[in-house]
Amino acid sequence: MNRGVMFQYFEWNCPDDGSLWRQLAEQAVEIANLGTTALWLPPAFKSMGGAHDTGYAPYDLYDLGEFDQKGTVRTKYGTRDEYLAAVKAVQAAGMHAYADCVFNHRMGADATEEVEVEEIAKDDRNRVVSDPYVIEAWSKFDFPGRGEQYSALRWTAEHFNAFGADARQPGDDKIFRKVGKTFSGEVAFEYGNFDYLMGCDVDLYHPAVRDDLFAWGRWYVDTTGVEGFRLDAVKHIPASFYEDWFNHLRTHFGGREVFGVGEYWSGDVGELQAYLADTEGVMRLFDVPLHFKLHEASRAGEHFDLRTIFDGTLVQANPLMAVTFVDNHDSQPGQSLESPVDDWFKQHAYALILLRDDGYPCVFYGDYFGNDDPSHPLTRHRKIIDDFLQARAKHAYGDQHDWFDHPSCIGWTWTGDEEHPGGLAVLMSNGTDGVKRMKTFRPNCTYRDVTGHWPEPVTTDENGEAEFRCPAGKVSVFCMV
Repeated sequence: MNRGVMFQYFEWNCPDDGSLWRQLAEQAVEIANLGTTALWLPPAFKSMGGAHDTGYAPYDLYDLGEFDQKGTVRTKYGTRDEYLAAVKAVQAAGMHAYADCVFNHRMGADATEEVEVEEIAKDDRNRVVSDPYVIEAWSKFDFPGRGEQYSALRWTAEHFNAFGADARQPGDDKIFRKVGKTFSGEVAFEYGNFDYLMGCDVDLYHPAVRDDLFAWGRWYVDTTGVEGFRLDAVKHIPASFYEDWFNHLRTHFGGREVFGVGEYWSGDVGELQAYLADTEGVMRLFDVPLHFKLHEASRAGEHFDLRTIFDGTLVQANPLMAVTFVDNHDSQPGQSLESPVDDWFKQHAYALILLRDDGYPCVFYGDYFGNDDPSHPLTRHRKIIDDFLQARAKHAYGDQHDWFDHPSCIGWTWTGDEEHPGGLAVLMSNGTDGVKRMKTFRPNCTYRDVTGHWPEPVTTDENGEAEFRCPAGKVSVFCMV
């Protein structure tokens, strides 16, 4: 088993009072004690919405809450100094810190320019639907609060492929591609070509852009000390760019790992496998197909065949490259990729990522801490996640044996090893009370359900077998007494 556990330390509706970095510094040891080995932190740079922006509308990647731009010095999460202190607290607690990286687009330009464009069909990005004409594009990024500190590059229309707005016709919902530019062939093929996503679409083949983003990567690691990056919207970015970017950083930093995990939002495992091949394995990918299976299973209830839960997932096809997750800031209620796993099935979902052999699991802040947002509330599942993390740390050792032999009740066991002889047995049901005879390979041993869902102890026979049970629609995790 990969012993690592990632924790996504934010949800979309975290308070915009600038307190998150300070909160993290205070909680770092507590989070580490859960068994967490790495924290994925939200975008730390200044975005279009200033102090209220979650961070995915990037304005200035070099402003980590240091300069008076977009009406604020701090970001939604705090100041630069507070961010650097939070990263140090994470590392002092024995964990790695991963920064969120958004390269696909820029938003919140300082001024407009006249740009000759052609309109592109939204449902077929390979089709031009107008003659060339001039728009007033929001394309000039001068960074007046920062000046030339850290980088002298001033972004203009030449650094972008396309735009989503014409200042002369506000409200138009169109894609305006700059005349003379083309979309990349190294991106997802949805809508014919999915290079353009939003805002000002960055031209990642432009030499000045590449030089600046390579320099930014070096500067960011030097400045913050982070051990890796979560990469936003990679299916909209040329695959060769990230292969080059990671290889550049790893060479520059003397062969250090510089961990990377990309968000390729697709339920097609073939697409994810192709992207991993195209990028030569420089990053892992979030297992979006598994997330969709968990979402589907939570909605279908007892009609979902649990034996198929891993079919068509990345963790099944390529376990070493899969980062498994239940939900995240994009899938939570109210967001553009809304596809939440229903609360009753959260325990099943977390058991399937935290107590299995394959994949690098990621716990979502919103599932662990919940939130107080009345419009899009998140339920706190801290107790059950704590139970699973403790069982993972203490008992999930040795060999894993599966009993995926019933559509509404599946289970598996861990045999344990010399240092952790107990092992464990997991049983879950999405229908009636679950019962299954499983082999722990530990004769005459007594087990109890650490979740408290099943009150009676279970003792194995001379062959190490026993009949394990769980209540209807629940998960039980039996560990040796």
